[in-house]
Amino acid sequence: MQEKTGSPILRNAKRIVVKVGSSLVTNEGRGLDAVAIGQWCEQLAALVKDGREVIMVSSGAIAEGMKRLNWTTRPKAIHELQAAAAVGQMGLVQVYETKLRENGIGSAQVLLTHADLADRERYLNARSTLLALLQLGVVPVINENDTVVNDEIKFGDNDTLGALVANLVEADALVILTDQKGLYTADPRKDPAAQFVHEAKAGDAALEAMAGGAGSSIGKGGMITKILAAKRAAGSGASTVIAWGREPQALIRLTQGEPIGTLLVAQTQKMQARKQWMADHLQMRGAVTVDAGAVGKVRDEGKSLLPIGMTAVQGEFSRGDVIAVRGPEGVEIARGLANYSSAEARLICRKASSEFEKLLGYTGEPEMVHRTNLVLTR
Repeated sequence: MQEKTGSPILRNAKRIVVKVGSSLVTNEGRGLDAVAIGQWCEQLAALVKDGREVIMVSSGAIAEGMKRLNWTTRPKAIHELQAAAAVGQMGLVQVYETKLRENGIGSAQVLLTHADLADRERYLNARSTLLALLQLGVVPVINENDTVVNDEIKFGDNDTLGALVANLVEADALVILTDQKGLYTADPRKDPAAQFVHEAKAGDAALEAMAGGAGSSIGKGGMITKILAAKRAAGSGASTVIAWGREPQALIRLTQGEPIGTLLVAQTQKMQARKQWMADHLQMRGAVTVDAGAVGKVRDEGKSLLPIGMTAVQGEFSRGDVIAVRGPEGVEIARGLANYSSAEARLICRKASSEFEKLLGYTGEPEMVHRTNLVLTR
């Protein structure tokens, strides 16, 4: 672990996921803190206007629902938690929409369940929607869809959800805003010798040993969930900052390179992590054979694979599966994520993108495999 130091990671981050906890959003359960949310929204808007893409993962629906229903104790029954979430989500999204609109930025509500990210088709649909919103300069406000989930299919906490969203959109960084300044070597409330951790490696086992402890009575997470979230986000190359949510202009200062909170650095670069995952894929569902021209485009020029260059489709695969790309002699030259299923690929094989709508009934991506989702194997 290192001493306090500036870092270019947040300064260079183009796509950032920000997660804020229940205790901050609801001012320790006293109801939505519109002033605090307004301050975060002002910073989010400034980042968007600076050319960055930001996603807000916000807790607080159940806590706000409890307040609106005059409940002082968090219920344990699933149907009551779901009712509180349904009531509270109305107020939560309304505040974000209002505050972002005041700063000239549009917002979108996105509610996710574990099933959305476990099912490959729904995963890709969620990803496509979020990327489209970011392209439009809109800030997605994400929460778990607590009204329809039970304990067996919950993410468990929004720290985990924040990390999964970071992986979903291939974010450069995850910022977890909490009611603590960051990570300490021990609980500073109990151990006066506890030292602040300014920077460490995400996934370091020593972090989990020192993190422990339950969360507040309002939220579900503790520091351990944030450490584990950082470890998960690092899997796709995203570094994580854990910082105090009430630090003035925290998001702006972080993106200016100021060392606020605890920085947990991903050890693998974003693109490297993604391509390594594809290269290591042992079980591929299928393959496409391409002509010599396509081999040159993909292997020598680093271009995407277009269906017009495909000569055959082997196997049965779905959109989002990893497939092999083979040259005319049948030798694998690359592998990547398919934008179309095998059935669709057979229809558009040797066809130009202008024909896709007539053949498929809809207009999809022009590429069979986009260059960012391709890794050369030969």
